[in-house]
Order: sequence, then structure tokens, then C-alpha cells
Amino acid sequence: MGLFNKKELQRISELEQQNTKLQKIIDDLGASDIIKIKNHITELKNEYELEKSKFENNLADYSKKIENLKKSINALNSEVNSKRSELFDISEEINLQDFGIYKPHYDCLSSEQYKERITGNRLLQKKMIKEKTAMNYFDGWTLDGSKSKGRAMNNDNMKMVMRAFNYECDSIIDKVKYNNIEKIKDQIYKSANTINKLNIRNKIEIRPEYINLKIQELELVHEYRQKKQEEKEILREQRAEEREQAKLQKEIEAERKKIQKEQTHYQTAKGKYLKELTTAEDSQKEDIVNKIKDIDNHLEEINKNLQDIDYRQSNQRAGYVYVISNIGSFGENIYKIGMTRRLDPQDRVDELGDASVPFTFDVHAMIFSDDAPALENALHKAFEDKKVNLVNNRKEFFNVTLEEIKKEVKKHQEKMIEIKDVPEAEQYRESLMLRKAMNK
Repeated sequence: MGLFNKKELQRISELEQQNTKLQKIIDDLGASDIIKIKNHITELKNEYELEKSKFENNLADYSKKIENLKKSINALNSEVNSKRSELFDISEEINLQDFGIYKPHYDCLSSEQYKERITGNRLLQKKMIKEKTAMNYFDGWTLDGSKSKGRAMNNDNMKMVMRAFNYECDSIIDKVKYNNIEKIKDQIYKSANTINKLNIRNKIEIRPEYINLKIQELELVHEYRQKKQEEKEILREQRAEEREQAKLQKEIEAERKKIQKEQTHYQTAKGKYLKELTTAEDSQKEDIVNKIKDIDNHLEEINKNLQDIDYRQSNQRAGYVYVISNIGSFGENIYKIGMTRRLDPQDRVDELGDASVPFTFDVHAMIFSDDAPALENALHKAFEDKKVNLVNNRKEFFNVTLEEIKKEVKKHQEKMIEIKDVPEAEQYRESLMLRKAMNK
């Protein structure tokens, strides 16, 4: 009998058939691919876990580095803040250069001092040329086999180089203005560079020390002209002040004569009434006494006026600070804050509204002060950043409101005599109406 009986063999056969069917089903479903995919997924999971581990380790390192960088940034910010004041001056200078604003290098007190510096600078130039230290040169030239001829040729070439450079510098320095000095400097450097390139074969080169003297000459000439203009304006103001003072003295003398004449008139009248009083009847005496009292009141007022005149003459700083506008000429919220020592300050305001401006000025405030120049100076300083002209400090126009001016005056405990808040600007407003009518 074999290993399996018939029934068992039949069962095995059935199982084999089932296995074949199942294998066929698996093959149809791609089960082998699924197994491969599962295996691949397992591999990817393993790779993911490995990369995740590496990433977590790197993340920890990066976090540490970030913390260190943050500390470094904080330290740098602290250093930047500590150096900001130093950098401000540099930045300011750069900005000024960008806008063509020149910052003086020498700050001489007068134009004469600048002239002396310019003369000294040019003497140094002449000395360098004479001593042959203005240029680098080769002294071993020969001409026709002669060293003396070669030296003479080289000297001629050096003279031509100096004449060319000096002529160009003189020409462009003469053209310097407030807004082109940096361009002029560049032209000097460019001229020197061009001449040096042209003389490479001649082995002649203008030295930087001599070029720097030309740059210094440029700066000195520029500052000299600015100082000269400033001195002209100061002299003009001094002469204007002298004329103003002369007018004041003339006004004082005229007013004194007028008051003294009036005083003499009342004193004469008083003497007359006193004489009449001695011979008058009793019924007339009361009327005469009343007239004498009235004269005494006038004489008291006259004496007070004379005292005021004496005060104004002896106190040269007493005067009026005025606030005026001219909207037709300058627009709204532009005020001139000036000072006059005239007995009648309106005379000065009327002079300002002459042919130099199309319309007359409107007075907004007139302030009497025992020290008018000090009050004027204090107001100018308070509104320094609101000057219309930021270059010329002697111009007295400010872009402010009238309320700001009033507030500042009160700080100095000065009594402001208010005239008007809204300018009348009569001629300006009439001109607008006429122009409107013409355009219809």
C-alpha cells in the first residue's frame, strides 16, 4: 500500500488545483508587485527615519547657530547705536555734498585773512616750481649726444607742463560758484591726470603735493569770495543802521524842539495869567486860577514827554519789534520780524513797502521793549528752523503762524500791542478783483 490512499491523493489533487487557481488570481491581481511595493515602502520608511534623525540633529545645530547669530546681531546693534552720533556728522557732510552745499575748511575771520592764506599758498607753489619739487622727472636725457642739451630740452618740457596745468587751473578756479566747487575739484584732478598721461614718454609727472596746493587754492578762493560777500552785506547793514540812527536823532531833535516850543508857549501863558491874577478882581480870580491849573496839567504832560525823549536818546537799545506781512508778495504765514528805534515805527514799515515789493506791508503787532535788539534776536533764534532763507541769517522772514509768534513773545513777558490778526492787504485784494473782472 502506498504512502497515500486514494482519498488522500484526491484531496492533494484538489489542493494543488486550488493552489494553481489562487496563484493565477494572485498573478492577475499583481500581488507580486504589491509585495515589491510593500518592500519598497519599508525601505522608504527606513530612509525617512534615517533622514528624520539627521534633520533633527541638524535642526538642533541650526537652532544653536541661530541663537549665536542673534547674540552677535544684538551686539552689533549696540555698537551701531553707540557710534550713531559719530556717523551723523559724516552722513550730514555727505548729504551736503550731494546737494552742492559747501562746508568751509578754513573759517578765516575776515576776507583779508583769506587773501593772506591765498598769497601764502601761491608762494608755496612758486617755491615748489623753483626748487623743481612740483614734478617728478627724469634728469638723464641727452640730445644729439649732449647731456646739457638734453637737460635744456627737459627743462623746456617741464615749463610747458607747468604752464599748461597752471593755466587750466586758473581758468576753472575763476569759475567757481557755490554749487560747482566739487565739479571744479574733479576738473583739476582730471587736468593733472590728462597732462601726466601725455607726458609719460617724457617721464614728467605733476606731483600730488602740488595738485593738493591747487585744491587748497580753489577752496581758499571760494571761501574768500563768500566772506567778501558776507562782509559787503554786513557793511550794508551797518550803513543802514547808521542811517536809521541818524533818522532817529533827527526825529528826537525835531520832537524835542516841538515839545520845548509848546512848553515855552504854556509857560508864557502861565506867566501872563499869574500877572493878571495879582490885579484881577475877586470875581475873575477863580477863572484865572482854573486856567493856570489847566496849563499846569499841560506842562506836566509836556515834562513827561521830554523825559520820554531823554530816555529814548540815552537808551540806545529801546525801540519797537514789529511783526508784518505781505501776502501779495510772499504768500500767507510769511512774516517779517524786525526792529526799529524810530519814535514812530510806522515810518520804518512804510519804507520797507517801497518799490522793492509790489504791495505795502500790513502790521500785525508792534512791541515796545527796553531792549529791542535782544527781543528781536530771541524771536529769530526761536524760529531759526523756520527761516525762509536758510543761507543768509540776516534775512528776517519766517514761515510761522501769528499764534506761534504771540506765544513766543509772551515767554519774554513783553506787552504786545495787537493790531490785526487778518492782514488787510488792500491793494493786493483789489488787484485780485480787477484781474478777475478783466478775465470775464
